[in-house]
Amino acid sequence: MEDKNFIMDAETVRAILPHRYPFLLVDRILELEPGKRAVGLKNVTMNEQFFNGHFPTRAIMPGVLVLESMAQVGGVMMLALPDRHSKLALIAGLDKTRFRKPVLPGDTLISEVQLVWFRHNVGRVQAYARVNGHVVAEAEMTFALVDHNQDISGVSTAVKE
Repeated sequence: MEDKNFIMDAETVRAILPHRYPFLLVDRILELEPGKRAVGLKNVTMNEQFFNGHFPTRAIMPGVLVLESMAQVGGVMMLALPDRHSKLALIAGLDKTRFRKPVLPGDTLISEVQLVWFRHNVGRVQAYARVNGHVVAEAEMTFALVDHNQDISGVSTAVKE
């Protein structure tokens, strides 16, 4: 019997996000309130490409990829709104970022993202990543929604709170 305890499977996530293997870091969306809140899941396996070098003697998921997984869940949250399907969500800033515990092969990484504010295609989310109910990382992320063909060279310098 198939488990349907999720909102979006990997193919539906791929229809929203432009990321592809090996950089798609969301396997499922478990909960979704478009433009407000989302919860996503990443099954971390020993077969992940980054474990070959991080670290060869002790496999630990790079913190920047934990943040990227959280950001991708935020991207799904924002891009799930019909008027934003043609946009690309870019990280424009990270604040109050903390890594609490390492993420290891075999872990199920659950990212929860909540919108703090959104104005003029720029927004901020509060994001948490958990393994077995314990916070492993957290951050406030600022992001910008841009058109796919838009010049993005000045996006992060143009973002103002």
